[in-house]
Amino acid sequence: MNQLQAFTDLLCGTFDNSAQLQAGAPGLPLARHVNTVCNDKITGLPADFDGVFVVEESYYTTDGKTHASPHLFLFTLESDGAVKLTSYEVPAGCDKNTFTYDSMPVTAYESLQASEKFTPALYREKDGVWEGGSVSMFSPVLKFTLFERFSRDVLEVSETMEVNGKRTFGYDVPILYRRTVEM
Repeated sequence: MNQLQAFTDLLCGTFDNSAQLQAGAPGLPLARHVNTVCNDKITGLPADFDGVFVVEESYYTTDGKTHASPHLFLFTLESDGAVKLTSYEVPAGCDKNTFTYDSMPVTAYESLQASEKFTPALYREKDGVWEGGSVSMFSPVLKFTLFERFSRDVLEVSETMEVNGKRTFGYDVPILYRRTVEM
């Protein structure tokens, strides 16, 4: 199995942080990720294409209200063995607030557009654990910082947004997602 396959095998499935909440982690939402490979819904992939597109459906529940935050990512293997995450815009005609793998239409590869705002993240493996991230400037004053650590046991995700250096989103501890369903 190549490194990209090993990475996406860890990343794909259904995960939530209910164990973390049961352990008493304060101030966190109930968070759930559903990560699904979607290459089967993309037509016209180049013959030598060896990347993996993934729909990430993220759901955050606080005060009885659930907010969805879906994404389309492309994972590729770099020549040094790192895995690169490139964020893509959801396909044309899809609602970025309700986009899911199930709602994703068959989409032409050439119509997909990489996000201009997101700085690709790089992940490196050491002893079965992948870690990495990136810092993106969504505007001159809006900074998004992503750091993630993936293992067979847990997906550890830290995301923060800052406006003029002041945190406006994010938590003091990483969200710890544990697998609930295999893909």
